[in-house]
Amino acid sequence: MEQELPRIVSVDDHVIEPAHLFETWLPAKYRERGPKPLTAGIGELAYVGGKYRITMDPEGPPTDWWIYEDLKFPYKRNIAAVGFDRDEMTLEGITRAEMRPGCWDPAERLKDMDLNHVEASLCFPTFPRFCGQTFAEAHDKEVALACVRAYNDWMVEEWCGDSGGRLVPLCIVPLWDIGLAVAEIRRNAARGVRAVTFSEIPTYLGLPSIHSGYWDPFFAVCQDTGTVVNMHIGSSSQMPAASPDAPPAVQAALSFNNAMASMTDFLFSGVLVRFPRLKLAYSEGQMGWIPYALERADDVWEEHRAWGGVRDLVPEPPSTYYYRQIFCCFFRDKHGVASLDAVGRDNATFETDYPHVDSTFPHTKQVALDHVKDLDDETVYKLMRGNAIRMLGLDLDT
Repeated sequence: MEQELPRIVSVDDHVIEPAHLFETWLPAKYRERGPKPLTAGIGELAYVGGKYRITMDPEGPPTDWWIYEDLKFPYKRNIAAVGFDRDEMTLEGITRAEMRPGCWDPAERLKDMDLNHVEASLCFPTFPRFCGQTFAEAHDKEVALACVRAYNDWMVEEWCGDSGGRLVPLCIVPLWDIGLAVAEIRRNAARGVRAVTFSEIPTYLGLPSIHSGYWDPFFAVCQDTGTVVNMHIGSSSQMPAASPDAPPAVQAALSFNNAMASMTDFLFSGVLVRFPRLKLAYSEGQMGWIPYALERADDVWEEHRAWGGVRDLVPEPPSTYYYRQIFCCFFRDKHGVASLDAVGRDNATFETDYPHVDSTFPHTKQVALDHVKDLDDETVYKLMRGNAIRMLGLDLDT
């Protein structure tokens, strides 16, 4: 008899923005200067040193783009991969008409969630990029701020609005202005939003580091409003690359490195000491690396804290703050499950990564069962939904 599995709450999925988003949600006075959808040919795509190289080509395959200031942003098959065979999940361009409709249509997404044993889903942006870098890099910051707010309004009212709480809003902030970022957190928290996306390594984006104190008002408002800070791999616009000419498979295999670097940064920053109720979530980083990272951090704290600059900054072993305040997530990570006592049975959550190449759709239930088959029912519940419900303050089991 097949083991029962609680319905999943996925803490990391993705949305392909519909073509009407900014025409509908951006105030009229900004629309001419805002992002515009376009279907046009695409040239050869390359992924070199952890970054994409993209060209337009009128003779190339039709592709759906966003055109915004001097940015030309195409949708690619590897980010709208569900429905394609594994060997078809390439860097070729794609139109929304070629995608599975659940990529961009909320009603269709709910149907796909039902097919995939998923009750609720938290979705990261695509065109704005994982933490809104697209708008942070824009020249006209007045329009960029309007775009951030328009995206968040669409996310809350249209993408999540009719889902009965099953689509969980995840908002972005204007990263270039701490005061505006704080105000946007408060604006969204007032309408029930409890999740924001942030860069795993802000300095890679040319922003102040978490050690500088610059972000403290942001962390403070997230703590005060119960807003979880979600950091997706790649939210620093740079994936780890061992060599600049390495094939993209190297970056894919090393993707957890950014999460590991970011978590270590936070553990030694004093941020979690100053904000003891702040919750951090690492998205798509997996978790098998966490036991050693914590062991090493605690060892460095014990042996090297005087010269290491953290003697007066971090009063307890760094793992103390991890277990208290940090969530990880996984979708394929048997080593992490085997190390669950060190990873933390109250710290691990689950994801499906729909509709990316890594997505387990439509076989997520089977993949999950294969991972948790030797665990007790209480732990299975925590991993599949309980920890995510607690992390995000959801009403699903009340």
